[in-house]
Amino acid sequence: MSKPSLARGTRDFGPEIMAKRTYILENIKSVFKNFGFLPLETPAIENLSVLMGKYGEEGDQLLFKILNSGDFMKKVKDEDVAHGASALLPKIAEKGLRYDLTVPFARYVVMNRHELAMPFKRFQIQPVWRADRPQRGRYREFYQCDADVVGTDSLLCEAEIVMMLHEALEKLNLGESFLIKINNRKVLTGIAETIGAPGRESELCVAIDKLDKIGRDKVEEELVQRGFNQANIDGLNNLFTLSEDLENCLSQLKSWLSVSEIGMKGIAELEEVFGLVRDLGLEKPRVQLDATLARGLSYYTGAIFEVKALGVSIGSICGGGRYDNLTGTFGLPDVSGVGISFGIDRIYDVMEELDLFPENTIQSTEVLLINFDSESQKAGLPILTALRQAGIAAEMYPSAVKLKKQFDYANKKNIPYVLVIGSEEIKMKKYSLKNMLTGEQEHYTLDEIKNLIHV
Repeated sequence: MSKPSLARGTRDFGPEIMAKRTYILENIKSVFKNFGFLPLETPAIENLSVLMGKYGEEGDQLLFKILNSGDFMKKVKDEDVAHGASALLPKIAEKGLRYDLTVPFARYVVMNRHELAMPFKRFQIQPVWRADRPQRGRYREFYQCDADVVGTDSLLCEAEIVMMLHEALEKLNLGESFLIKINNRKVLTGIAETIGAPGRESELCVAIDKLDKIGRDKVEEELVQRGFNQANIDGLNNLFTLSEDLENCLSQLKSWLSVSEIGMKGIAELEEVFGLVRDLGLEKPRVQLDATLARGLSYYTGAIFEVKALGVSIGSICGGGRYDNLTGTFGLPDVSGVGISFGIDRIYDVMEELDLFPENTIQSTEVLLINFDSESQKAGLPILTALRQAGIAAEMYPSAVKLKKQFDYANKKNIPYVLVIGSEEIKMKKYSLKNMLTGEQEHYTLDEIKNLIHV
């Protein structure tokens, strides 16, 4: 008999963890709804033709491919095997697990465009899968929590993403523990032009995106490996010495990228977003312009967002950006979109490490009815129903076992009240209610119990 185990990079979520995850999701959902977003779900399995080529070279390597059902080798020839994985893959796998929620969302928009009111604002909370190396804060199966707007290129959408991030993270008690970093892909394109490597911004972004993880020296080594010459790399010196002050950073970028029309357009878009955020009345925005922010996903064309948790050694907890050409790959050109993805698993880890969950997060049952015997059970069942009808989460222990076992059960489930219904209580129609936190125990009528618990 084999010993049960989990696949690497996956986890079980027990009741305590699920209660905390639900707390995170419900708070974020409430913000999405407050900003006019509608819920959506898409299948876990997508055709590889939908997924491939949307995430860049590295993203394609991290896609989980699903073998065709039945004899998946029946279309394979000897020469396919000899030519390697690229020739073999189309013959044995036509589908894969979704890598993110944005590409399936773009497919959905294209397939349902005639029924949707544009601009279309949706939020989506589902698991995604990536064949990455598992480590702390990085899993092979994890939930994403996305909000996107498609059908408009208005920069008001970017500004509202900034507002939404503030509201959601402050609801989760992260008010002083996050920083929103913003850049624009056009700025990065402008940088590529300015350093003498026009048209190579995608390769540049893939390398720069690793700056926080591997440092400047390793980034420069990777650029050399990708064919950038020393003059190109020396031209990046300005990138690594930009001011953290917003106005100074914008001024430095304007001076540096003055020869690049697209770079200057990216700077202008950033300035407009920051102005709209001010107009929306956000006090003390936790926002920083970071021109080194690249995000490796190749479909971004405008604003790029990344949210860092402060005081913990965990990567970004949210990320997103503007994508103008994504639906075009599915035959619907010129539909611009922008979105943000909340990393639920990382937000959970941050909140756990910083001890930010409310104490009552994991409480489910409010009252446990003790089961003495058949008489006690019969008298307790209508009381159980009455409590539930009053909106009080209640349960009765299912069998008449020793009192210690029933009280231990209440303690393990963090149930705050225990209701004792013995023969004397049945006669008096007053029941013994014990507060499991204080140890206090008094007799009350059913109506008094309802009022006391609802206080």
